[in-house]
Amino acid sequence: MSLHIETYGNPTHPTLVCLHGFTGAQTTWEPLLETWQHHFHCVFVDLPGHGRSQIREAAAYRMEAVVEQLNETLSFVTEPFFLLGYSMGGRTALSYTVAHPERVRHLVLESASPGLATKEEREARKERDEQLARRIEREGIASFVSFWEEIPLFETQRALPSDVQQAVRDERLQQTVSGLTNSLRGMGTGAQPSMWPHLSELTQPVTLVTGALDPKFIRLAEQMNRQLPNAVHVTISEAGHAIHVEKPLEFATIVKEQLI
Repeated sequence: MSLHIETYGNPTHPTLVCLHGFTGAQTTWEPLLETWQHHFHCVFVDLPGHGRSQIREAAAYRMEAVVEQLNETLSFVTEPFFLLGYSMGGRTALSYTVAHPERVRHLVLESASPGLATKEEREARKERDEQLARRIEREGIASFVSFWEEIPLFETQRALPSDVQQAVRDERLQQTVSGLTNSLRGMGTGAQPSMWPHLSELTQPVTLVTGALDPKFIRLAEQMNRQLPNAVHVTISEAGHAIHVEKPLEFATIVKEQLI
């Protein structure tokens, strides 16, 4: 079961695969193309339940299943590729790299975590995600988006130009109830297996990127950096969780410089 993708740039260039976050879609990366497309063959993926990857079977949303869907989708890429993931997409990118380390040349994680370390933490998070899923089912997408854009994680986005904020909102409003609820229940932070025990196994370069205004994910990146054998942690000033939205040129440039 393949996922929807969009490709940009010269296919002879090194491939950069990008995975968006929860409520996002592959369109989130388009503002970065001006910096990337002359250096990379960009592959932007719609993860299950998002954008044009609307999959009905609930079992297809388990993180292990998503990893294999992604591997099938990327089978046309014959050489090891660069893999970038943001937030939920970062958890997916890390899970993919653990499962298929030979496929990933360099991993970039933007505001991402390896999941939760203990069973108790995962069960508590699964319950919170279930409550969120029920809210979406009860109130619908528009109401949920209005709630979601006001959570503290995205507070820094309120200072962005109105057209940028509207673009993010429009992307969220295009999601579906079934897609988001299946995503929460199948590949949410509580539902996915913890990747913490596997960090020491990864030998390829890993770049951890965090915003200076996102203290929780700075702490997570610092913890990951201590366990990853070949990692660097970059913090971007005056940015929160969605760095590629808040500081697109700076983020795109850092990614390019890390990979070239």
